[in-house]
Amino acid sequence: MTEGNPSTETDLNPLSAARREAKTALAAVAVFSACINLLVLVSPLYMFQIFDRVLTSGRVETLLYLTLVVIVALALFGALEAIRAVLLARVAHWLERRLSPGLLLQSLNHQGSNGLLRDFMQVLYFVGSPGVTPFFDAPWVPFFIVVMYLLHPWLGVLALLSAILLTAIAYVNELRTRSGIDEALSAQGRVQQSLTQAEQHGDVVAAMNLAPALSRRLVRPLDEAQDQLQSAADTNGIALGLSKSIRVVAQVIALGLGAYLVLQGDLSPGGMIAASIILGRALAPVEQAIGAWRGFTAARASYGRLTKAFDAAPSVKSRMQLPSPKGELRVEDASYAPPGVGSPILKRITFSSSPGQVVGVVGPSAAGKSLLCRLLVGIASPQRGSVRLDGAEINHWDRAQLASAVGYLPQGVELFDGTVRENIGRMGDVDDAAVVEAAQIAGAHEMILELPQAYDTPIGPDGGLLSAGQRQRIGLARALFGNPKFLVLDEPNSNLDEDGERGLLRAILHMKQQGCNVILVAHRRTVLQVVDMLLFMRQGAVEQFGPRDEVVAAIDAQRVARQSVSTADRGTRESRPDKGGAS
Repeated sequence: MTEGNPSTETDLNPLSAARREAKTALAAVAVFSACINLLVLVSPLYMFQIFDRVLTSGRVETLLYLTLVVIVALALFGALEAIRAVLLARVAHWLERRLSPGLLLQSLNHQGSNGLLRDFMQVLYFVGSPGVTPFFDAPWVPFFIVVMYLLHPWLGVLALLSAILLTAIAYVNELRTRSGIDEALSAQGRVQQSLTQAEQHGDVVAAMNLAPALSRRLVRPLDEAQDQLQSAADTNGIALGLSKSIRVVAQVIALGLGAYLVLQGDLSPGGMIAASIILGRALAPVEQAIGAWRGFTAARASYGRLTKAFDAAPSVKSRMQLPSPKGELRVEDASYAPPGVGSPILKRITFSSSPGQVVGVVGPSAAGKSLLCRLLVGIASPQRGSVRLDGAEINHWDRAQLASAVGYLPQGVELFDGTVRENIGRMGDVDDAAVVEAAQIAGAHEMILELPQAYDTPIGPDGGLLSAGQRQRIGLARALFGNPKFLVLDEPNSNLDEDGERGLLRAILHMKQQGCNVILVAHRRTVLQVVDMLLFMRQGAVEQFGPRDEVVAAIDAQRVARQSVSTADRGTRESRPDKGGAS
């Protein structure tokens, strides 16, 4: 954080970090590539000297000296190739260790980031694979063309034309395979997402035998994806075979042209052999790049998705620490529409609540109650109006500081793969006494002690080893962990029995006595006995807000009035004569 700046943006974009961090390491790879490509000239220079010096002079010691030098140089060449491959693998490994924490944090902070880790690993796999080396060698193609030109201008022209022809083949291959591979990979991603979703709802799939129907739905896009990949593989195979043929033919032409130039006295025999070797090396990176094109295309698609996802993600800011919140909530004219929805779901919501107060939120289904809870804890931001905690907009608080003062129990309780203790302690390394205290306040302590390993019981992904009521009570304990000053409970009793509901009421009363501001969404009237103020919502708007008894009386009066109108309308319809009449 910059001194004197109360709010500085923290760069948590692992992709931009990768671009910066990888430059030095990849520059080292480029240096090794330069040395490797320079050492490629050892073999043609050896041939040049053998034909033009050793065979003409007949000196055996010169032959031995040249051979020893070349053996050492070629050994160095092989060592540099191995070091480059190891270095690329180490670069990929270092990038994974360096950037994965930031990538995971970004993925968890922002919804809609599924698959980012898979895409990131795809990019890292390509960086560490042999498929990336042709792209380091390709910049040296012009250098070898110049060397060919120095041997003889006609040889340089041959090298240039051959390189242009192979580059054109690579470009056409790119045009014909890019869209197909991108679409296939996208379709495979959708299929994988559907399979993951089916696994998460395995009980429903098994109970109602949905597997055959789901498999029939997924096999078509999977087949289409494989067809696209097969078509791209066919095109790439043709391009690779053609490029190899062109390279071999070009080398043969180089030998033939070199022989003609030798006969004309414009080139030495050593230059003829050297030209063929150098031309093969000049064209090799283009040919190898075509062979590695599928991996390159997949990595490029993954890189593009990463770029798009992180460019679209909101910035994470490290903000100045404000005084610890007391829990004073004020919602002013707040309207919100989820992404992709035109008209707002929540419409001009206005109300306030204070520490030590319990506000109940009631209303029919789809009234916007759960969406309001998301706004109150800062998961979503209103497009209009504001949600303020202790006078500061909820998203202006430092997230870590806010989390320590806020408890949230969503309607669908989501527990994580770990122990009961870890889930209550919000997956952190916390004091055991604080975990037990939260469980006791939530009325879940005795229930937890009855589990196979008590607080150390592993509960599996999504809490799958627990009943719905057990998950809800552990989720409540997690929300109460750390004695928050602002507590949002979205239907916390939906899966509780009578004993669990009594524990919930005791917990809410305890938090109220501790000066916590509690927002309680409920359908059952049994929990409204602890409510001070009641907010009644309908179709995303506040219809009633005030003391509990007054709002309950108003709601009951409206219900009676609607029933009276409905009864009168039904009686009117029944008293009308049958238009069809009696025959």
